[in-house]
Amino acid sequence: MSRIDFNTLLEAGAHFGHLKRKWNPKMAPYIFMEKNGIHIIDLHKTVLKIDEAAAAIKQIAKSGRRVLFVATKKQAKDLVAEKVAAIGMPYVTERWAGGMLTNFPTIRKAVKKMATIDKMTADGTFDNFSKREKLQIERQRAKLEKNLGSIADLTRLPAALFVVDVMKEANAVKEAKRLNIPVFAIVDTCCDPTDIDYVIPANDDASNSIAVILNVMCAAVAEGLEERRLEKEKEAQESAASEVEGAPKKEGKPRIKKAVKANIEAEEAAVAEVVAATEGAEAPAAAAGAEAVETAAESEPAK
Repeated sequence: MSRIDFNTLLEAGAHFGHLKRKWNPKMAPYIFMEKNGIHIIDLHKTVLKIDEAAAAIKQIAKSGRRVLFVATKKQAKDLVAEKVAAIGMPYVTERWAGGMLTNFPTIRKAVKKMATIDKMTADGTFDNFSKREKLQIERQRAKLEKNLGSIADLTRLPAALFVVDVMKEANAVKEAKRLNIPVFAIVDTCCDPTDIDYVIPANDDASNSIAVILNVMCAAVAEGLEERRLEKEKEAQESAASEVEGAPKKEGKPRIKKAVKANIEAEEAAVAEVVAATEGAEAPAAAAGAEAVETAAESEPAK
């Protein structure tokens, strides 16, 4: 079953492309027609591409890896901040800092600096600074929070990028391609889809269009995370069950069987000895009795 239907995309205005004179010829396979000088996107292909991208992004989330969402344009930044924060994934909505991927260790140092400032505030060290120094540190902290606060828990490079408007986020796409990180993106008719691994042809300017597609992607990530959680619980239950049924019982049963068998064999041997001894004692007595009868018969006078 498809994750989204044609009518939902149509109502959101996802089919509206850019002016014909601004189009990129490489988007021709995704264009249905031209009307009043505006290209119309083929939403049937959009539905297929959304399903394909959602399935791939779900598997990434299920494997425990992170997806970095990038959308700094006005129509998308608030939507991304709200929806992506709800599923616990990192996102960039203010400004793409150059080298955020290719120079990731430096970015991590900046994030650690923010954590250091927070620690100084918590343990009271911050109170020892002068008023001017406090003001400078607070401004630095606010700037770091604005640009990097949403990726504070991103301790390693993301497994994928989801981008809204590949022209505006060209630097992010270039860095991802340099590091062979797959890119998911909403691509309008004026964009070049060449460097995008999972192209979603749709209107990237209308907030309704962005919201509809973003909902599907976030739902796919949430499904992947839930399936991962259930698998871990199942593994934990199986591990606990195997420990309960574990080695002591398996070793104890054969030992009990061996002991019982040894007792039975010992009892059988003792019975056999008693029987043999009894039979050996009865045979001489029977022979002696027979001899006595014969002697008495011989000594008795015939009548």
